[in-house]
Amino acid sequence: MPVESVFPRLEPLLPRVRKPIQYVGGEVGSVVKDWDAADVRWALCYPDAYEVGLPNQGIQILYEVLNERDGVLAERTYNVWPDLEELMRESGVPQFTVDAHRPVSAFDVLGVSFASEMAYTNLLTVLDLAGIPLLSSERSVVHPLVIAGGHAAFNPEPIADFLDVVVLGDGEQAVLAVTDLIRGWKRAGQPGGRDGLLLSLAAVAYVPRFYDVSYLPDGRISKIVPNRPGVPATVSKYTVMDLDAWPYPRAPIVPVAETVHERYSVEIFRGCTRGCRFCQAGMITRPVRERSITTIGSMVAAGVAASGFDEVGLLSLSSADHSEINEIAVDLADCYEGTNVGLSLPSTRVDAFNVTLADELSRNGRRSGLTFAPEGGSERLRKVINKMVTEEDLIRTVTTAYASGWRQVKLYFMCGLPTETDADVLAIAQLARRVIAAGRAAAGRRDIRCTVSIGGFVPKPHTPFQWAAQCEPEVVDARLRALGGALRADRAYGKAIGYRYHDGRPGQIEGLLSRGDRRVGRVILAAWRDGARFDGWSEHFSYERWLRSAESALVGEPVGLAWYTTRERDYSEVLPWDHLDAGLDRDWLWQDWQDSIAPEGAAEVEDCRWTPCYECGVCSTMGTEIQVGPTGVRLDGRRLLPVVVGR
Repeated sequence: MPVESVFPRLEPLLPRVRKPIQYVGGEVGSVVKDWDAADVRWALCYPDAYEVGLPNQGIQILYEVLNERDGVLAERTYNVWPDLEELMRESGVPQFTVDAHRPVSAFDVLGVSFASEMAYTNLLTVLDLAGIPLLSSERSVVHPLVIAGGHAAFNPEPIADFLDVVVLGDGEQAVLAVTDLIRGWKRAGQPGGRDGLLLSLAAVAYVPRFYDVSYLPDGRISKIVPNRPGVPATVSKYTVMDLDAWPYPRAPIVPVAETVHERYSVEIFRGCTRGCRFCQAGMITRPVRERSITTIGSMVAAGVAASGFDEVGLLSLSSADHSEINEIAVDLADCYEGTNVGLSLPSTRVDAFNVTLADELSRNGRRSGLTFAPEGGSERLRKVINKMVTEEDLIRTVTTAYASGWRQVKLYFMCGLPTETDADVLAIAQLARRVIAAGRAAAGRRDIRCTVSIGGFVPKPHTPFQWAAQCEPEVVDARLRALGGALRADRAYGKAIGYRYHDGRPGQIEGLLSRGDRRVGRVILAAWRDGARFDGWSEHFSYERWLRSAESALVGEPVGLAWYTTRERDYSEVLPWDHLDAGLDRDWLWQDWQDSIAPEGAAEVEDCRWTPCYECGVCSTMGTEIQVGPTGVRLDGRRLLPVVVGR
């Protein structure tokens, strides 16, 4: 039966809220398909506000992949701000999609992409507004399947009780496999009910309810085992091995309201093998798989023509590491010379930026922001985290940028890293002063600025630092205050250096959610019931609320906030995510952790793109391989645009 739009009930509420335009839909690139012509229907959710969620690359890719298929329909839903949430509850308006304003509860699947653990409470708001029971155990065949993915779903145990299914890794092929199973189950008359469908999905994804967790008297996990025959003991991630075969998004959605990123983004490669020990994204997305220069060129031409965006972002975890990045930059700059389209590299390593990139990124006179991430203030600490960047590397790089016309760069660091001392953090001030001095010398001007941005380190699953003790928030805050004083101390440089930082308390809650087990689900539920919404936004986050919730939800348990965060783990401890396989060998991760804190000094690990394999386990266990150039193929920029756009 057709599902009616809730917009007639929603529209009278919109004049009473902030930014009502974000709820109306109708964007260029959006798709509204015939409800009755589809036999599998997805509501794709980015659990944050429209302005953050709409540019999300993962949601846009899956939206196109699904909507291209016959018999499949996909729409988008985002969290509403608290002002509209209150009015929706008063008026009985349910959670809706922005494409056709259909109620989320009518869909077969609510697919949620988590980029951050701080969005976990937002999931509960979406479920509650949709009328979907919060607990998976209380849902029936009339409710959508709640399926999670994204980087912050690689340890889904804190929200396991709220989820039906978890997809690990790349989603393009996974959503199609899930779709086929749902279609077959529906056509067969829903055999076995909801559990029957979940049992079939357990062959291609993680179904938390089919695993039991037991605990030791001291609070540690004893074991995690399947509770149904045929359910695998471990669940592996998906890896797309030919990015050229998946050139999405082809027609990006153009926002109708201001968003955090307004550009056409092309992922030029996926994965990273630099081996930064703190970086979950780099570890869980291995191996490196480059997109070819010709596919990148075709995607840029088609995407710019379809969207009208005047900025093209070349995305990856470290975009300047693409084996043909110079050729890509030169050819695209040739292609768009004389137009209003500019290029940007949102993620650039200090030791990979060069004169060619600087010249091509600024050729049309536009200079988007440059951000470099040394991560650690001292060279000793950078060796601990395997960020093999010297101070001279940084000075050489920023000198290139300032000499090429940039007047401001941003440097990103972390505070609270393993083995860190006060001196390591204070070294950031001296480094920033050297950057300003080098910039003034290179540019011959004094209007040079450098912004130091610093955040608290949070140990993440599937990294060598997954066993590390998180730094106490009080220590982080003390070091940040001391750094601020050091940056202001020298009047010759103080006004040229900006300083942005996040205090340590939100990081501790992120740490609780990152490395928690299923007992943390009680804390999340208690915090949500106490009003937790948009915890990733400083103006909405309440540390005190989370402290109250942890204390009340974990009463009687041998665990607490500090137990989950500031306690170091040993090798023998069963970690909540040990049954979820990102391909990384556990012994290799442990040895890398030991190498990082070795008394004689940290051992460095080379990038296996350019060196022999160092046996992290990904390629051998996942049947994958590194895919890099150079291919030697070049774009003919003068002929590329008309050929692609005319298809």
